[in-house]
Amino acid sequence: MSSTPLFYGSIVALITPMDSHGEVDYNELKKLVDFHVNAGTDAIVSVGTTGESATLSIDENVKTILKTVEFADGRIPVIAGAGANATSEAITMTKLLHDSGVAGCLSVVPYYNKPTQEGMYQHFKAIAECTDLPQILYNVPSRTGSDMQPETVGRLAKIHNIVGIKEATGDVSRVGKIKALAGEDFIFLSGDDATFLESMKLGGQGVISVTNNVAATDMAKICQLALAGKFDEAEQINQRLMALHHDLFVEGNPIPVKWAAYKLGLISNPNLRLPLTVLSEQAQPKVLAALQQAKLI
Repeated sequence: MSSTPLFYGSIVALITPMDSHGEVDYNELKKLVDFHVNAGTDAIVSVGTTGESATLSIDENVKTILKTVEFADGRIPVIAGAGANATSEAITMTKLLHDSGVAGCLSVVPYYNKPTQEGMYQHFKAIAECTDLPQILYNVPSRTGSDMQPETVGRLAKIHNIVGIKEATGDVSRVGKIKALAGEDFIFLSGDDATFLESMKLGGQGVISVTNNVAATDMAKICQLALAGKFDEAEQINQRLMALHHDLFVEGNPIPVKWAAYKLGLISNPNLRLPLTVLSEQAQPKVLAALQQAKLI
């Protein structure tokens, strides 16, 4: 059964709540899942970049994903963050998620080691061939140091279970380029909150969003309107969130969004794992002002 139709609209790149000892707080995770179900979020990405995948062990990654699926209880699709910069590790993660109930996997372009376009192709091909789970590619050059070109995406789209991409360059011209090379059925999800609505105007199907963590109802409404072609109405709401789209990145993600979620009472503390530290006192007024502009506080 294809899960492809599940990947559209307002998808949250979910934060991973931590307790005072830096351990994953599963009670608070359940509350966050319920919050997104009630807010109309279309799907959850569990343990992506915003979920602090880089500082969780493989066992913790998998447990957090499985708990998210358990808490979702079929009410909302869960996409697993399953990428790595070693192909073997990404394959291990993906295999551990077989029969887990996840709707698919989000797999990032290998970071730090800077593969060629051919290396990227071979990496994602090897992952796709180890599983029947739908795969969403994730291109975020600002973090990985490598930019997967539309031509490589087009090649990968020919593999049956590679069904879409999270494209986080902020370059909206990529929508048309990727659709032309990968086919109209290939799913284009923006990974850039500031430009996601523009990408939807050009044929993108949605966004995997950081802002959604704190403005879930508004993000869901924007995407509903955009998918219905009501872009003027969508733009009115989106303009209110524009400061958030920018200022949730005033320090490295997910530092600001965890602090914002804490200020809104969605989590009981803004704790992160080292080397990430809590939002600096200098940056807090900027994020607070963005929350106020968005009428969330």
